[in-house]
Amino acid sequence: MSDAETVEECVDQPVWKPTACILCSINCGLEMQVDKGRIVKVRGDKLAPNSEGYICQKAAKLDHYQNHSARLRQPLKRQPNGEYAPISWDAAIAEITTRMRDIKAQHGGGAFAYYGGGGQGNHLGGSYSGALRAALDTPYLYTALAQEKTGDFWVNGKLFGRESCFVLEGMEHSDYCIVLGANPYMAHGVRKTRDLLKAYKKDPSRTLVVIDPRVSETAKDADIHLRVRPGMDAYLLSAIIAVIFQEELENKEFLNQHTNGYDDLRRHFIDLPIEQYATTAGVDPELARQVARGFATAKSATVRADLGIQHSLHSTLNSYLEKLLFLVTGNFNRSGGNHLMAQFAPLIGHSKADDQKTAVTGMYGIAKLFPPNILPQEIDSDHPGRIRALIVDSANPALSAADTEAYRNAFKKLELMVVIDVAMTETALHAHYILPADSQFEKVESTYFTFGFPTSYYHLRRPILPRSGDTLPEPEIYRRLLVGLGAIPDHFPLLEKAARLDRRLPFSRAFPLALAATLKRHPQWRKYVPVILYATLGKALPEGMQSAAAIWGVCQMYAAKFGSQVRRTGLQGKGYALGLALFNRFLESPRPAPISTFKVEETWDLLKTRDRKINLHIPELTEWLDRLKTEALSEDRDYPFILAAGERRAYNANQIYRGPEWRKTDKEGVLRVHPSDLAKLGLVSGDKVRCRSRRGAVEAIASADESVLPGVLTLPHGFGMLYQDEQGRQLRNGPAINMLTDAAHCDPIAKTPYHKYVPVALEAVDV
Repeated sequence: MSDAETVEECVDQPVWKPTACILCSINCGLEMQVDKGRIVKVRGDKLAPNSEGYICQKAAKLDHYQNHSARLRQPLKRQPNGEYAPISWDAAIAEITTRMRDIKAQHGGGAFAYYGGGGQGNHLGGSYSGALRAALDTPYLYTALAQEKTGDFWVNGKLFGRESCFVLEGMEHSDYCIVLGANPYMAHGVRKTRDLLKAYKKDPSRTLVVIDPRVSETAKDADIHLRVRPGMDAYLLSAIIAVIFQEELENKEFLNQHTNGYDDLRRHFIDLPIEQYATTAGVDPELARQVARGFATAKSATVRADLGIQHSLHSTLNSYLEKLLFLVTGNFNRSGGNHLMAQFAPLIGHSKADDQKTAVTGMYGIAKLFPPNILPQEIDSDHPGRIRALIVDSANPALSAADTEAYRNAFKKLELMVVIDVAMTETALHAHYILPADSQFEKVESTYFTFGFPTSYYHLRRPILPRSGDTLPEPEIYRRLLVGLGAIPDHFPLLEKAARLDRRLPFSRAFPLALAATLKRHPQWRKYVPVILYATLGKALPEGMQSAAAIWGVCQMYAAKFGSQVRRTGLQGKGYALGLALFNRFLESPRPAPISTFKVEETWDLLKTRDRKINLHIPELTEWLDRLKTEALSEDRDYPFILAAGERRAYNANQIYRGPEWRKTDKEGVLRVHPSDLAKLGLVSGDKVRCRSRRGAVEAIASADESVLPGVLTLPHGFGMLYQDEQGRQLRNGPAINMLTDAAHCDPIAKTPYHKYVPVALEAVDV
C-alpha cells in the first residue's frame, strides 16, 4: 500500500496532526488542523524538541502550497502542438524508458543530466533518485546547493580534508556573533531565530555584529552594523583579519596545535593596508578594528554566513576569509564557536581530481554536484558529448537558476525532458513528460537538515492529507523507471518475505542476511539499494510508511560510525541492533526524535585531513587575496546601479508558494530604491519602473527605502511565477529576477552566480 492511501479520505471533525514546516532548513515542528483535504489552521508544535512551538508568519500559509490552481493531478505528455494531454502511468513509464534506453545506446550515460532531488523538506523522496542516475550511468547532478554553496564546500575540502565536511555556527551558545551576508530575522536558518536575536539584544554580555549593505531587520537590532559596500566583503574581511594578525590577537596555541600553514598565511596579512581596505569596503577603519578586537578577545565567538557573501563578488574567497575569522582566533570545534557537524544522511559527497568533467565546459564537480550556471551551455551546443536528456525533480531552474533566457533556449534542444513535481512550474512547461508527485503532506517525508547541537533530531513526517489525484510518491516513480529500464525486477519475493519476518520477530536478522546474499548474487544491484529497500522492506513497514525504507540503511551506517553518540540518546545495543533501534525510533515517533548527542571535543574526529590538522594556507585563494591590492572596479555608466537580487522578506519564500494570495504585504515584490535615486530619476514610490541588465529586463513597482544605500537596489526571490486568478486568467506575480542575471557573471572556481551584484539601469515605464 502506498504512502497516502492510509490517510482517511475525510473526517467528520477537524483534527490536529503533527508535521513540520517545509520552507527553510530548520523545518520547525508544526501542528495542522486538517479538514476535507485542506489545511485549516497551523500552529507551532510545543512538543517538537527542535523548535518548541516556534513558528513564523510564512508557515501559517502552507495550505497555499497544498491547494492551488497549478497542482498536478495526473501524468501529462506534450503533444505536437505544444499542449499537454493526460497519459496513463504505464504508458508514460514505457515511453520514457524507451527513449532513455535509445539515448544511452547512441550517446552513453554522459548524455543525461539530473536536476533537483528535493527541496527544503522533501529529501526523503530525493534519496531514491541516485538509483536512476546510476542506471543511466551519469555523474551529472545539478542542484540548488550547487548554485549556492559549492564555493563554500570547495573551501571546506581544502581546509578540512573533504568537501563533505560540514561546518555549523555556534550562534545559540556564543558570546560574540558576526552575521555575514545574512538576515536571520527574515531568512531564519538558526533554531528559534527571532527568540535568539532577542536574547542577544537583551544580554549586555553578548555582542551581535551584522555585516550587510542594507539596514536589514537583523541589522536594526545589532550592537554594531558594518554597512559594507556591495561586493566589497572580501576587503572588509581581509582588513579585520589583518588587524588580528598585526595586533597579535591570533590564538597561537590553537594554531600551533591544530593547523598547518600558519606562517604562510600570516605573511599575506601582516603588511595589508587596513585603512585602505576598510575604506574601499565603505567602513570606518576604527570600527573594523573594534570588531576585530572584540571577536578575537571574546570568550566565545562565531560567524553566521549565508548567500549575501556566497552570491557576491569574490564569493569563494569570501567563504575562505569567513572561515579564517574563526580559525585564526581559535573559535573552532569549541562551545560557542563554529564547529564540524556529523550529518545524519549526507546531502553531498567529495569530488576527486580524476572524476568525470562536463563535456562542453570542462567543469569539475564539487561535492559531487555540478553548477546550474553551466547547464544551458552543456545542452545548447553542437558538441557530440552534449546533454540530450534532462530529468528535473522538485526544482524549477527555468525561474530559479541564473539566466532564464539561456535555460529557455537550452530546453528547446533537449531530446527528452522529464519533470517530476507537484505543480505545473515554468520548467514543467518545457517538458516532454510531466510526472505528478504526491505533495509533502500526502506522503511520508523528511529533511536531512539535522543540524542541532549537541543533540540533533530527525523528523520522519507522516502523511496527514489524502492523495488529491493520480499522483505517486517519488520513490515509486523511480522504482517504476528502474523496472522499465530493466535495471531491477518488478518484485523481490524472497526479500519481501524476509522483511515481513523481521518486522514480526524483533530479534530476527533474516532481512539483512537475505539482502547481503541477494547483492552477492547480483552485484550490479548494489547501486539500486535504496529502491530495493523501498520495494521490499518498505512493504513490511506500517501502512503509509513505505518510502521510509531507505532510512533503514541510513540508520545502519550512522550507528556504525557514531555508536557512542547514538547511545547517549537512550538507545542500547551495538552494530545492527543499534541501527535497527534508531530506525524503529523514527518509525514510532510522530515528532522529531533524537539521532545523537556529541561532546564538543568529539567534533575533532570529523576532521578528514591525513594528519588531523587544518590546512590554513590555500594557494589559489591567497593568490586571489593578493590580487585585491590591484583590483579596480570601474563604474559601468550604462548600468550604474547595483542590484542585490534574491532578498528575503516577510512574505516571500521558495517556489512552493506560486500565487500572491498568501501574502499580506509586498504582493508584487517591490524594488527597493534609495529616495535620492528616485528623486534624480523624477520618480516616486509606487511608480512602475523597468530594471535592465545586459541580459534582460523586468518591470517592478518602485519603493523609496532608506534601508538601501544610494546606487543600490534590491528585489526579492520567489516572484515571477505564473498563476491563475479567480477568473481563470494566467498572470505573472511580480518580477522574475533571473531574467536579469547572466550565467557568465559568476565565481571563477565554483561558478556560483553573482546574484547580489548585478549591474543594472533603471527607467520609468509609461503607463
